[in-house]
Amino acid sequence: MPDAKEQAKNEKLAVIRHSVSHIMAEAVTRLFPGAKIAIGPAIENGFYYDFQLPRELTTADLPIIEDEMRKLINAGQNFVRVTVSREEAKKRFAAEPFKLELIDELPGDAEISIYEQTDGAHVLFADLCRGPHVAHTREINSAAFKLQNIAGAYWRGDENRVMLTRIYGTAWETPKELKAHLAFLEELEKRDHRRIGKELDLYSIHEEAGAGLIYWHPNGGRIRVAIEDFWRKEHYRNGYEILYTPHIGKSWLWETSGHLGFYKSNMYSPMQIDKQDYIIKPMNCPFHILIYKNSGRSYRDLPLRWAELGTVYRYERSGVLHGLMRVRGFTQDDAHIICTPEQMESEIREVLRFSLWIWKVFGFKEIKAYLATRPKESVGEQSRWDAALESLRKAVDAESVAYEIDEGGGAFYGPKIDLKIKDALGREWQMTTIQFDFNEPERFDMTFVDTDGQHKRPYMIHRALLGSLERFFGVLIEHFGGAFPVWIAPEQVAVITVAETFNDYARNVATELKARDIRVSLELDDKRMNAKIRDCQTRKVPYMLVLGQREQDDGTVSIRTRDGKQIAPMKVTDFAAYVENKIATRAIDL
Repeated sequence: MPDAKEQAKNEKLAVIRHSVSHIMAEAVTRLFPGAKIAIGPAIENGFYYDFQLPRELTTADLPIIEDEMRKLINAGQNFVRVTVSREEAKKRFAAEPFKLELIDELPGDAEISIYEQTDGAHVLFADLCRGPHVAHTREINSAAFKLQNIAGAYWRGDENRVMLTRIYGTAWETPKELKAHLAFLEELEKRDHRRIGKELDLYSIHEEAGAGLIYWHPNGGRIRVAIEDFWRKEHYRNGYEILYTPHIGKSWLWETSGHLGFYKSNMYSPMQIDKQDYIIKPMNCPFHILIYKNSGRSYRDLPLRWAELGTVYRYERSGVLHGLMRVRGFTQDDAHIICTPEQMESEIREVLRFSLWIWKVFGFKEIKAYLATRPKESVGEQSRWDAALESLRKAVDAESVAYEIDEGGGAFYGPKIDLKIKDALGREWQMTTIQFDFNEPERFDMTFVDTDGQHKRPYMIHRALLGSLERFFGVLIEHFGGAFPVWIAPEQVAVITVAETFNDYARNVATELKARDIRVSLELDDKRMNAKIRDCQTRKVPYMLVLGQREQDDGTVSIRTRDGKQIAPMKVTDFAAYVENKIATRAIDL
C-alpha cells in the first residue's frame, strides 16, 4: 500500500485530473456547439471525457482544445458545489440525454450534486458530479496537462448503445512531472511488444483467421524453445513429472468441476461429436484428475507434482484483446500438486520458492505477493479456507516476500497467492498464481489410502508459474525492449566480414560456433561493414564478430556488443567458451 505522503499526493492528483476533465468539457462545448456531454472521470495518470459531437474529431483538434482550456484556466474560474432536487437536476440538464439517464437511475433518496464553473458572476459550465474538485483554477497549472488521443467508446460500455467520442488526457501538478510522464510514455511506445514483435519478426496475429490467436514466427519460436527447454529441465529437477493431455473433452468434465456454473461466459460453446457435447478445454485440471484416478493412490505416492505446457482456449470480448497480453488461445505453464493435508504447508512453500527462483533467473527482482481470500460466491468449509490461507501466509513470511491481502479475490474453490513482478519501467504485472482447490477433489471423488488404511481426500494445489507463454513473452519483450539475454536471444552471434575475401574464414567461425549449439547468422552480403553492424544492432543481436585480415591471420574475432561496447579480440575457441558460459549461467548482461 502507498504510504501516507504518497496517498495524499495521489488524492491531490485525482482531484486535479477530475477538475481538468471538466475544464476540457467546457472547452469542447464552447468549440463545438450542440455537443452532448456524458461522463468524465479521473483515471490512473490522467482523465477522459465522453462526448456526442456534431462532427468527428481528429488529432489536429487536440491542440485547439488545449489552447481553449488554457484560456479558461488562466481567466480564473471557481468550482462550486450545489445540491439540487431531482426535478431541478432534470430541468438543468434537459438538453443532455446522457445526464438525464444518469439522474433517472439514482436512488430515490440520493443527494444530487452539481459542480458549477463560474467567473464569480455567471455559471459558465455545470456538470452532474459527486466531486471533489479544486476550489479554483489557480490550483491547476496550465502548463502541466496534455490531451493525448481520441477513441470511440460505447455509452455505458454497451455495444448496442450509441458510440461516443472519448478524449484522453494527462494532468500533473508541475510541468516537470508532465515532462517526465511523457518521456515515460515515449519509452513505453518504444518497448511496446506489438511494435517490437513486428520489428524483430517474432509473431503475428491474423484477424481474418481468428482474433486473439498467436502465430509464432521462427525468431519467436527460437525464444519459446529456449524458455520451454529451461522450464522442463528445472521442473524435472524440482520433482515434477510432465503430462500431455487432449485439447477437447466431453462437457461433463466441466460440469463436474463446476466451471460451467462459474466460468461459462469465458468458455467456447460445445461442439457435437457422436451426438455428445465436447468442449475445447479452457483449463487442464480435469484431465490431470483423470490421470490421478486412473489407478489407486496411497499416501506413499504423495505428493504428486504434475506439470503441463497445455494450450487452452478462453473467450475474451474483442474489445479487450491486446497483442500477446490478452488472447483467446494460450499455452499455460500449468501444474497441479496433489498432496495429503499434512504435506500442504511444505508443498506451498516449495512451490513459492521455486516460483521466486524462476522469476529471478529471468531478471525480475521486485516481486510482491497478494493473498486472495474467500469471495462471496465460493464452495468448501470455512475451516479449510482458514487453514489454507494460513499456509499461504506462512509461506510468504518464510520466503520474506512483501504481501498484501486481496479481500475476496480468491477463486470460488479456494484462496490463492498471486505473484506480481515489476518490469524495467516499474510497471506491475500479475503472473504466478498458487491456488488451493477444495472443490475438484470432492466433485471428482479423488481419494488416497492413508496410513490407517482409510480412504481420504487429498488436497489439490493449482499453479501457473509464468502464467501463459504468450503473455509472459509480451512482458519479456517489453521488459528487455527486445534486447533479450543471450541465452534466449533468437540470434546470439552475427559474423560480419569487412570484405568478400574473408567469407570462407567467416564460414569456418560460424561452423565452430554452431557445433557448440550457439545460434549464429552469417552476414556475407556486399553491404558495407557499418551497414551490416547497424542491421544487426536493429535486430538486437547480442554479439557481432567483425572479421578482416588481422582476425583471419591470428585466428581471432573482434567483438562488438549490440549496445556498441567493444570486447578485446579473442581466439574463436575462447569466444565460444565465453558465450557458452553466458548461456549456461543464464546471464542477463553481456
